[in-house]
Amino acid sequence: MNHATACPVTDESFPVQQPARRWRRWHWSRQLGPYLNLFCLLAAGLAMLSVSRLALVCWQRQRVDAAGIIGELFIQGIRADLILLGYFLVIPLALAPCLAYRRSARLWTGMTAWWSTCALVFIGFMELASPQFIQQYDVRPNRLFVEYLAYPAEVFGTLWQGYRVALLLTLAGTLLLALALHAVLRRASSQTTMWPAKKLLLTWPLLMLVVAMQIRSTTAHRPANPAMFALSGDALVNSLVINSAWSVLDAIHSLRKEASSSEIYGRMPRASILAAVTSAPWLRDYRYPSSEIPTLHYQQAAVARDKPLNLVIVLEESLGATFVQSLGGLPVTPELEKLKHEGWWFEQLYATGTRSVRGIEAVVAGYAPTPARSVVKLSLAQQNFYTLALGLGKQGYQTEFVYGGEAHFDNMRSFFTGNGFQNVVDRRSMHPRFEGSWGASDEDLFDTSLERLKHLHAQGKPFFSLIFTSSNHEPFEFPDGKIALHDPVKGRVNNAVKYADYALGKFIRAAKQQDYWRDTVFLIVADHDNRVYGDSLVPIKKFHIPGLILGADIQPRRIRTLTSQIDLGPTLLSLLGVSSAHPMIGRDLARDSTTPGRAMLQFDNYFAWLEGSSATILRPGQRPLPGRYDAASGQLVLGSAPPEKASVDRALAHVMLPSLLYREQRYRLPK
Repeated sequence: MNHATACPVTDESFPVQQPARRWRRWHWSRQLGPYLNLFCLLAAGLAMLSVSRLALVCWQRQRVDAAGIIGELFIQGIRADLILLGYFLVIPLALAPCLAYRRSARLWTGMTAWWSTCALVFIGFMELASPQFIQQYDVRPNRLFVEYLAYPAEVFGTLWQGYRVALLLTLAGTLLLALALHAVLRRASSQTTMWPAKKLLLTWPLLMLVVAMQIRSTTAHRPANPAMFALSGDALVNSLVINSAWSVLDAIHSLRKEASSSEIYGRMPRASILAAVTSAPWLRDYRYPSSEIPTLHYQQAAVARDKPLNLVIVLEESLGATFVQSLGGLPVTPELEKLKHEGWWFEQLYATGTRSVRGIEAVVAGYAPTPARSVVKLSLAQQNFYTLALGLGKQGYQTEFVYGGEAHFDNMRSFFTGNGFQNVVDRRSMHPRFEGSWGASDEDLFDTSLERLKHLHAQGKPFFSLIFTSSNHEPFEFPDGKIALHDPVKGRVNNAVKYADYALGKFIRAAKQQDYWRDTVFLIVADHDNRVYGDSLVPIKKFHIPGLILGADIQPRRIRTLTSQIDLGPTLLSLLGVSSAHPMIGRDLARDSTTPGRAMLQFDNYFAWLEGSSATILRPGQRPLPGRYDAASGQLVLGSAPPEKASVDRALAHVMLPSLLYREQRYRLPK
C-alpha cells in the first residue's frame, strides 16, 4: 500500500504486516474512534494555549515574579484552558449519538473537522491578538475587544495607522495556523475508525459526564468563572491565568446580563442601597419626595444670578494627569498650566472609568459607573435618561454636541439626541484643513465650535455646548508645524497631547474675545487617561485627571478635596445659577469644597471605592479587599484583613444603585 495515500473511513483494522509507524497511528485512531477530531481539538488547544501563556509570562516576567504565583499561574491556567475547550467539545459531543455512525461517517468527520478547525483558529487568533491588546489596556482582551468590533472603520484606521506591523503579523499568523490545522484535521478525518453503535452509545454518557465536569471544574455551588482565577493583586497577572478566548466569550455572555451587572459583587436590600447613598454629607439634607425617582431632589443653586449663565464643556480625549506637570506628570500641557490660575483647578479629580463613554455618562449625566457597558450604549437609556442637556433644555437652554469625528461612534448620536441635545455637529458638518483617522483635528473642531457658539449666542437664549476632542487618540495624527515636538517621533502620545493642549489654548484665547465669555462657564476636563495600566489590582493613579472651571465671574480656587467626575454636574448647575430638580448623586462643590470627598472607579470587573487614603475593592464572586492608597507615589497596598463593613456597604450601595436605576428606568425627570 502506498503510505502517502489516505485511508478511508472504515470499521476494519489494518493487517499486522503494516509498518510499525503506520500501525501505531492507526492504533490510536481505533482507540479514539469517532472522537479522533475532538481529541485533536483538545490536545492542540492545550498545546497552543500553554505555549502562548508561557510566552506571555516570559514577556511579563517581572510582573509575574512580583506577584509570586508563577507555579499556580500555570496550573490554574491549564484548568482554565480545559474549561474553554470543554465548551467547544460539548456541542459536537452532544450530536454524536445522532451522527457518529458508519452510514453518516463522512458527515460526522467533516463536521467535527471543520468545527475543530474553527475553534482552534479562533483560539489562536485571540492569543496572537493578545500582546498588542495588553500593551494598550494592560490586561488580556476583554469586553472592550468586543465593543470596538461595532466600529470597523474607526478601529481598522487606528490599527492600520498605529499598529500596521502587528496587525499584518496577526492576520498572517492566523492564516498560517488555519491552513496547518485544516491539513492536520483533514488527515485525521481520513483515518477515523467508526465504532459499533453499541460501543458508541455505552461510552457516550461517560464522555458527556467527563466534559461536563471539565466545564464546571469545581464541586462548589457555582461553576468556575474567570473571577475565580484572580490569584494576585495585579490585574494583568490575573488575566494571564485565563486565556483570551474565554475572556472574550465571557464578556459577550455578560453583555446579556447588564441590567443586573452590579450584582456580581453581592446583594443588598433596595432600602439599604438608597439609605447608604443618600446619607452622604452632601445629600442627606435634601428631600426625596418621589418613590418613582428615588434620587430625585431639588438643588438650590449656591450662586444666585439674575440670569443663568451659558455652559461649555470641553471633554478632552485621554488627557490624564500623566501629562500635567503640576499633577505629577510630564510638561506637555503648558497652555493648561497657564489657564489653571484663572479658575477652579481640581487637584484630586478622578475619572470613573477607562473609556470615553464612561467619562461622558459621568460628566454629562452625573451617572456613577457599573461593571456593565456605559449607559451611552445601553438600550433602556436611549430616551428620557437624565443628562445636563435634558435638564437645561427644560430651563430654556439651547443644547448642542460638537465632535470632530463621526457622532455615531460609541452610539453617541443616539444617546445625545434622545436625551436632550437638540443639535449634533460632527465631521460631516465641517470642512477640516486636517483630517486623521478619528476625524477633524482639534483646531478644526474648535474653529467650528467658535462659529457655533457665536451662532447660539446670537439667538438670545442661554446655551449648553458639549465639545469632544479626538486628536489625542491613537494613532496620534495632527498637523505638522504646530508645536515643538516633545518626542523625536511625531506620532507619539506626548506630541499628540501637546498639540491638543495647543489647540485648547488657542480656542480659549479666541473665546475670551467674544461677547459671550462674560456670561459663560467653561469646564475643561478629561474623559480618562490615555492608558490605564500598572501592577495593581486597580491602578488608581491612572484614573487621576485634570479639571478646570473658568470663564464668567469664576475666581481662582484650588479644589483639593477628593472629587469624582460625577460631582461636576451638580457643581456646574450651581455656578450657572440654575436651581432645579435632578437625580444626580454627585456633590455640589460650589456649596462645600473643603470637607473630605470620595471617588469611585470601575476597572474591568473591579470596583474601587476611595475615601481619603482608604480604598475598598469589590471583586466579582470574591470577598472585598481593603487597601491604602498613597496619592503621592500612586501606590495601592492591599490588606489581608476584611475591610470595614461600613466601607463595603457604601461601595456596594454606590455600584448597585446605578444598575438598579437603569434597570427600572428611574434615572430621569418626572414626566
